Amino acid sequence: MADAKTYMPPKIWKWEKGNGGKFANINRPIAGATHDKVLPVGKHPLQLYSLATPNGVKVTIMLEELLAKGHAGAEYDAWLIDIGEGDQFSSGFVEVNPNSKIPALMDRSTGTPQRVFESGSILMYLAEKFGEFLPTETAARTETLNWLFWQMGSAPMLGGGFGHFYAYAPEKWQYPIDRYAMEVKRQMDVLDRNLETREFVAGDHYTIADMAIYPWYGAMAKGLLYDAGEFLSVHEYKHVIRWADQMKARDAVKRARMVNRTWGEPSSQLHERHDASDFQTRTQDKIEKNEAS
Repeated sequence: MADAKTYMPPKIWKWEKGNGGKFANINRPIAGATHDKVLPVGKHPLQLYSLATPNGVKVTIMLEELLAKGHAGAEYDAWLIDIGEGDQFSSGFVEVNPNSKIPALMDRSTGTPQRVFESGSILMYLAEKFGEFLPTETAARTETLNWLFWQMGSAPMLGGGFGHFYAYAPEKWQYPIDRYAMEVKRQMDVLDRNLETREFVAGDHYTIADMAIYPWYGAMAKGLLYDAGEFLSVHEYKHVIRWADQMKARDAVKRARMVNRTWGEPSSQLHERHDASDFQTRTQDKIEKNEAS
């Protein structure tokens, strides 16, 4: 193992603001708002406050899939929350999610507006509200929830663990990278073995489990997450790749990946979404760009 600095933890840990790392300017050991700002409210009952990170994309996939199935009540406004600038610590956002993490949803179709936070909770809430993508039969429902909660429990190893130390930490340390790389590969193998005999994660039907897992593990299988595809030999997970390609080809997923996206090709970004026609503008921009080239 490569040499590493020896760290002896103090008797009592103290926060040092200058602790390095890409997100050092917004990370802190306390909760609550840092500034007063009221969240905007659009014309639709469902108000989403998010960013197109994997957790944010889960929810936009669900909403776009509901709309594709004809659920007009799933129309939504998607407002950009720039976590790099600390928007998640505004007083308005903290009222919706006291944990200050995206995504967060307000459902104003209820008598008293209902806040919903944590991506898995939002997926379940919308599935039950519209009666879609979560089976009602006990065995199928349980299998779907098994995999939904597998994702919720596993992804922190992929994101806050591997992703942090491989891509964002101010220095590279072999031990944490090796430790989390091993765990991510184990998780990918779990998923690959499961998908060897199934079309979708929970069985023969497309569910919220697929929507939750794809933005993390589908992206990893395609080498799109942390630029770590070669490092983790993701080409080995052929069944995950097959499933990821199937997911990526869905029109609703294509739209969902654009919402609240602020990086990549400009034509792939839709910073805020307030109407289905917003996508048409971006598509036309892409067509005109291709014709010009």
